[in-house]
Formats: sequence, C-alpha cells, structure tokens
Amino acid sequence: MQHEIKTKPVLFFKRTHPPVFIFSALIMLAFILAATFFTRSSKSFFTAVQSGIVQNFSWVFTISTVFFLFFVLYLLLSRFGGIRLGRPDEKPEFGYTSWFSMMFSAGMGIGLVFWSIAEPIKHYSNPPIENMQGFAPADQAMALTFFHWGLHAWAVFMVVGLSLAYFSFRKGLPLTIRSCFYPLLGKKIYGPWGNFIDIFAVVGTMFGVATSLGLGAMQVNAGLNFLGDCPETKTTQVVLIALITACATTSVVLGLEKGIARLSYFNVCLSVALVSFIFILGPTEYILETFGAGLKDYLSNIVYFSYWSEQVAAPEWQGAWTIFYWGWWIAWAPFVGMFIARISKGRTIREFIIGGLFAPVLATFIWLSVFGGTALYLETVQGAPIAAAVSVNVSTALFKTLAHLPLEQITAALSTLVILTFFVTSSDSGSLVIDILTAGGDQDPPRNQRVFWAVTEGVIASALVLAGGLNALQTAAIASGLPFAIIMIGICFALFKELRTDFKQKKGRREYL
Repeated sequence: MQHEIKTKPVLFFKRTHPPVFIFSALIMLAFILAATFFTRSSKSFFTAVQSGIVQNFSWVFTISTVFFLFFVLYLLLSRFGGIRLGRPDEKPEFGYTSWFSMMFSAGMGIGLVFWSIAEPIKHYSNPPIENMQGFAPADQAMALTFFHWGLHAWAVFMVVGLSLAYFSFRKGLPLTIRSCFYPLLGKKIYGPWGNFIDIFAVVGTMFGVATSLGLGAMQVNAGLNFLGDCPETKTTQVVLIALITACATTSVVLGLEKGIARLSYFNVCLSVALVSFIFILGPTEYILETFGAGLKDYLSNIVYFSYWSEQVAAPEWQGAWTIFYWGWWIAWAPFVGMFIARISKGRTIREFIIGGLFAPVLATFIWLSVFGGTALYLETVQGAPIAAAVSVNVSTALFKTLAHLPLEQITAALSTLVILTFFVTSSDSGSLVIDILTAGGDQDPPRNQRVFWAVTEGVIASALVLAGGLNALQTAAIASGLPFAIIMIGICFALFKELRTDFKQKKGRREYL
C-alpha cells in the first residue's frame, strides 16, 4: 500500500501539494480580508452562522461525539487492541513523560486555563436547568464542566490520531487525513476527493487553533492588566498575538525534538507547579471533595449528559457551551489527532487509547477541580464576588480568583507564564500539522513553510479578535467543526473496515491474540 503524494514548488515554497496548499491559503486570505475590512458585517455574519448551526445541526454534534466515544472504547476492548502502530517489533519514539507532555499541551492547552474557572462559575450562577436531577448548584456546575472536558473530547482526538497512525505507520500511506479513507476510496484519495478532505482538515485546524490563540491573548491581556497597568483592548491583544506567534515560529523552526518536545515538557512542569501551588494555598479539603464528587457525578450521569441538552437546554446556552465545545474539539481533531499520531509511532492501539484517552482526562479533571473548586469555594463559602467579575469579563476569572489567595502576585505571574507557554505550544504544534497536510504528508517540511503557516495562524486569530471577540471565536470553532464531523464518521468506518481485513489476512499472529 506504499504511495506518495507528489509535491511541487509554489512560489518560494519548495515542497507543497499545490491543490491543498493554494486553495487553503486562498480561503484563509479571503477570511482575513473580510474580517479585517468588513468588521461589522463579519460580526453579524458570525452571530447568524452560530445561531443557524445550533438550531438546525446541533444533533450532528451530539450524535457524532457519542458515536466516537463508543467506537474508541470498542477498539480498546476488541481483538484489535494488540496491533502495533508500525512494524510488529517497532519501539516508541518517545518515552511516556515526553509523550504525555506533548499530547496534553497540544490537546487542551490555553482553553483549559481560560475556562477552568469561568465555566464552573458560569454554570453555577446561570444554571441551564434549575435543580437538574437533584444536583446542588455547585455540584451541577462541576459535573457539566467535567462533561465538556472529559471522555467525549479526547475520544474525538483518538479517532483521528489512531486512524492516521495506523494508515501511515502500519500501511505506509502519507500522514494526511485523506489516507484514512483508503479502504473506501482506494487510489482516489490522490485525486480531487483527497484534496477536498485535506483542505477541510487544514481549514478546521486553522480555525480551531486560532480560537485558542484568541482566547489566550484575551487571558494574557487580563493577566498583564492584573500585574501592571496594561490596558485590556483589542489592540493590545493583537500585539500579544504577534509577539507570541514570533516565539511559536522559533519553536516550530527548531522542529519536533529540539523545539516542541522540550517546550511541551517545560510547559507541563510549569503547570504542575501552578496546580500544586493553588492546591496548597487554596481550600485543599474542598478541592479534594470537589474532585471526588465531580468524578462520581460525571461518570454516573455521562449517558444523560450526552443527550440532555438536545431536549431541555435553551438554544443560547447550548450554542455557547455544549455545541461550542463539540465543534471546537472536532475542529481541533485534525491538528491534535495528527500531532498525537506523529508522536505515537510504535505504540499498540490499546496503549494508544489508554494513554491518550484516560490519562489526559484524569489530568484535566484534577486541573478543573483545583481551579474550579477554589473559585466555587470562594464564591459559595467566603462570599467573594467571583461570579460578578466573570459576568463582566470572562478573561479575568483566573486572576480575580487568585486575588483572594495568598501570594497573588506570584501565582498571577506564574499563571501568565503558563498561559504563554500553552499559547506557544498550541501555535507551533498547529503550524507543524498544517504544514504536513499542505506538503502532502511530508513529516519534515521546509522551515519557510512552517513560518508561513505560523504567521497565518496569528493573523487569523487577530482577525477573529477584531471581528467579534469571544463570539467570533466560538462561531469559528462550531462552523469549521460541522463538516469535519461528517468526515470523521467516514474515518471510523474506514478504519474498522481495514482492521477487519487486516485481521482476516493475518489471523493467528501474536499481536492479534
């Protein structure tokens, strides 16, 4: 099944796949021009798009995310779990620590820092349903937050990552989304159908990463305002995006091992230090209770949460929360999935799913419990006006919470540094993935192409901030995630079809037992 996608020079870019590179670049250019020169019209357009998708297509996100989770759990427990993503005797390229660090930094990053306090507080002060299934308001808030950041999110990433790693490292196909459809399309993946799939993947990745960069800029701005006299304006946020994009460009030029792997490890170390700091300084006992109760409520109600918003939640709440998250995770899936695939060569399917599904979810729940639990304690027990501050400016949630803890200047500075490193790791990982896609699966594309896509990410994030702020960022995630949700369902069927064929042809081999 060994095949290659032919690459050609485009202008001063040496190795590109012209149809994907050119059309993706033109789509980005059209969006940048529209959002920059027609800001008011773009803002109205974003509002209309988000409303239309939520009202008419929210069921696509609801059904598809549930399907992806069941599919991944089935593969984990199935006879296919022992298959190695590579040659039968191949060893993993990265150790567990580096592997997990890169996976976690790419998979959640800025969004987790941004929403870990704001979301539970928002759900507490404005619950979607009063007294839902007898939950206390704070318990309901944490359970819903766990749901949005839990198994459904990482199952989305696992589908794309597993399929890419299987078809690329085991079947010898290019490391692009089109390769996942080889069992269904055959050699047609090298024609217009394959180009169409990869263009969708590039656009979805770009808007998914740009959403995170925009959120990160807003929160870094809030942190600098807390630490000093830095105005919270869109101009400041655009300047921050430009500065941090320059740092990300340096990292992506250095490559995977020298740049991204080291920065991701440093990022996780900073994150562990920050979580430990808040855990010790904050309401430790309450945080532990929040983690235990949140985990219990989430696991016991995961089926109910999976469909309830379609029946009882107001469209405004559904669009701002559940559908936004499902769209965001799906839009991120090409990026995170390909990145996880790139660093997972040599691992078995079962090892890939256990390490990529359960370990990050556990780390995410710990993070949410520490920050969200601290904020809820301050709001409900000590009477601190955290909810009032969040309602005024979501970006300030973290720093308003830290202001009520000891050593607030130190924790605020450390938090800002964590956000900055998450910012850079999201941008450099996303740039590398987009460059691989537009270079026909070349896993080591030329540096100037990496720079081009890193800068483009920064420009699009700036355009989204200028064109509508948080609402525009949410709409970009939902709109780009919708078509890729359909593509991902096709990926699941193609992977299952090829795994069955593989098993029948090589039945009795040790890795299948």
